[in-house]
Order: sequence, then structure tokens, then C-alpha cells
Amino acid sequence: MRFGLNFFPSFRLDDMSTAEYFSLGLSLSERADELGYTSVKTVEHYFHDYGGHSPNPIVFLSAVAARTRRIRLITGAVIPAFNNPIKLAGELAMLDNISNGRLDAGFGRAFIPKEFDVFGVSMDESRPRFEEGIDIITRLWAEERVSYDGKFHKFQDVRLMPRPVQKPHPPIWIAAVATRDSFVWAGRRGYHIMIVPFASNVDLIRQLVQSYRDAWRDGGHLPGAEQIQSSLHCYVAETHKEAIEGFKRSVERYIEVFAEAVQSWSNKQSSQYAGYSKLVEAITALTADKMIDGHTALVGTPDEVIEQVEFNRDLIGEHEPSMQINFGGVKEREAFRTLELFAAHVMPRFGPTGGRG
Repeated sequence: MRFGLNFFPSFRLDDMSTAEYFSLGLSLSERADELGYTSVKTVEHYFHDYGGHSPNPIVFLSAVAARTRRIRLITGAVIPAFNNPIKLAGELAMLDNISNGRLDAGFGRAFIPKEFDVFGVSMDESRPRFEEGIDIITRLWAEERVSYDGKFHKFQDVRLMPRPVQKPHPPIWIAAVATRDSFVWAGRRGYHIMIVPFASNVDLIRQLVQSYRDAWRDGGHLPGAEQIQSSLHCYVAETHKEAIEGFKRSVERYIEVFAEAVQSWSNKQSSQYAGYSKLVEAITALTADKMIDGHTALVGTPDEVIEQVEFNRDLIGEHEPSMQINFGGVKEREAFRTLELFAAHVMPRFGPTGGRG
């Protein structure tokens, strides 16, 4: 079983500076590479303390690449709707070369109305822009020369430079939260998925993941070759009391900045985001206790966390937990304690972590 780190900045500047956050993230990534963690992932968001410190995941991952030798680098995710896909294809290919073929390219649709408003993109165009962007990027990676006549982009005889190291292209991941269509679309095309259980519930997540696995098989792809990453907050300590107290303090800050970022959904509707208008209410009602009780976070002593990992594996099958360990202003000592305790006591219980199959 594989285990990765997920860097999703979610803090106030009175918790730490942006420079301090990235310095800690790079130190954690370097140590994670030594300890046998499989991947490092980071996000693209804008304008809010929820993710907004990371408008370009490629920049952070390039710095990680320079400090590591083995760990995979995942854009989790880049947003085709907010970027020219030709430029994005070249930048991602450059990262694949800098890392000598360690890039996993994750794409998302975005979901915060403020971001769409500022970039002048209609939320109703979210899915077609997303699908067209990925189509352009994968073709530019795999084909020598590409001409394209799409709804949003038209160009003739383009040869992408640089070419990616991985052939025909880096592995593709799709961020999928609560829309069944996203899970099915990814499965049919043979793409891996990144899920966010705390934004849903375990019963729905089980159904959505099964829909994905069914679509993967129906698309003619090798059963069992599909990969799933599950984004989970993780806080490990030597005692139950210390873990619970540390987690609650930090995840409350995370929920606070998340709720602030989704306020723009209060009077917003989009056919592309069915049910998302209820997101404000759901996030506002989220608590640390609900996350722990709902098995959407890994919190406790190493033995308790082992049981929680087993629960999630029984729920959705084989997957890779992608763990946030420095969320909500978590301090350096706490983040490294989680990293070290998890590697020493939890990872050995689940076998080798080096493979990608």
C-alpha cells in the first residue's frame, strides 16, 4: 500500500507566513522521500486563505524535485479552465524533465465561484473547458504535431517543446468530489482519480468509487490497474489525548478558511455543479468530531491510525492515502512527529510502498 503527502495551504498569516509554510513543506518532502512515502501533491487555488497561497503547483513541485530522488510529484490539481492548455502542457512536460520522469499530472475543474468570476470564465463552461483542455494536453504530449479545432481553442501544426520524459505521457489523475459523472468519465478514459471523502460521506464515497471501478472495466482497461488517491487530514501523536487536541485546534482553522472560500456559493447556481449550492451549509456544519467519527481523517496513536487506514481500505479497496499533515497552521514539530510516527509504525503494517501498480 502506498502513502503520500498532500500540501494544501489552509492557514492565516498570523499562524505562519507563506514563506514558512513552503519551507516546512520542502523539508517534509525531503524527509518523506527518505522514509519511503510515495508521492507529494499540491493544489491550484486563488484569492483565499483556503489554498490561495498555491496558485501554481508546478513551482512548488519543481522545488521538491530538486530536493528528492524517488518520490512522485502530483499536481493535485491544475485547472485547465484557468490556463492556456498549450502553455500548461509545456510547463508540465518541463517538470517531468526536471524530475526525470516523476510527474503525475492531476487535473481538476475548480469549484469556487470567486475564482471563475475573477478569471472571466463561466461556471457553465467548466466541464467542456476541462475536457477540451485535457484532450489538447494529452495530444500535444503524445503526438509529434497537433492541429486542433475546438470550442475554446483553435491552432495549427504545433509541436510541443519540451517533450515529456514518460511515454506516451505522464500518468493522468482526475480530481473527483461528489459528481458521479466525473468518476465515470475518468474511469472510461483510463485515468486515475483523486477523491476527497470529508467533502461527502462514506456511503456516497463507496458508491462513487464503485462507479469509477465499473467504468474503468467497461472502458476496456485492465481491472485492478486503476489507482485512487484519497485526501485525508492526518495527525499522529504518542497519546490519544494529544492527537485529538492537536487535530481539533488545526482542523478548526482549516474548516474556517474553507467555509470562507465557499461563501460565494450562497447565491450561485450552475448546472455543471449540481448540489454545490448546499456546500456552504455542509462545510459550516463540519466539525473535527464529525470527521473523526465519519472516518474521513486519520487521527490518534499509531495503533488507532492503523485501524482507520484498514477501515478505509475495506470501504473503497486498495488506494493511496494522500495525507495533509501541516494543515491549519500545524507547527513544524507536530508535522514531523506525524511524518515520523506514521512511517515507523503505520506504513510497515501495510507492506511495501514503492510500487505504483
